[in-house]
Amino acid sequence: MAHLVFYEKPGCGGNAKQRALLEAAGHTLDRRSLLDEPWTRDSLLRFLQALPVAQWFNRAAPRIKSGEIVPERLDADAALALLLAEHLLIRRPLMQREDGARLVGFDTAEVERFVGLHAKAEVPATMEGCAAVSPKASCRATP
Repeated sequence: MAHLVFYEKPGCGGNAKQRALLEAAGHTLDRRSLLDEPWTRDSLLRFLQALPVAQWFNRAAPRIKSGEIVPERLDADAALALLLAEHLLIRRPLMQREDGARLVGFDTAEVERFVGLHAKAEVPATMEGCAAVSPKASCRATP
């Protein structure tokens, strides 16, 4: 089993479900706040650089859902500036194994390859986005 640094939004229901799956598979987590981490250009790029710019963003973030920010219209420098200024925009979770390998988001097939989930058939293909219970509930910038 793996030990992971797990960057999450504290209080996020989606991240709680992701952690539960990882822990049920026997992995241990060093939980860290994605919002409070003192990200730098280099530290964030270590996670994001292999992905297309549009995949760097949390699609459930209010400014993205409202259309104020359109990730597909941004170049890497503009995108990185936004993410460093507003951590809520960063796609989550960010995970890092002990060997330094990193993963962004929670596509279950990718997580299976990354550390193994031993996922059952009822686990959705992706566990990203807001897990708000009701349509009136929303993910907010504050935990």
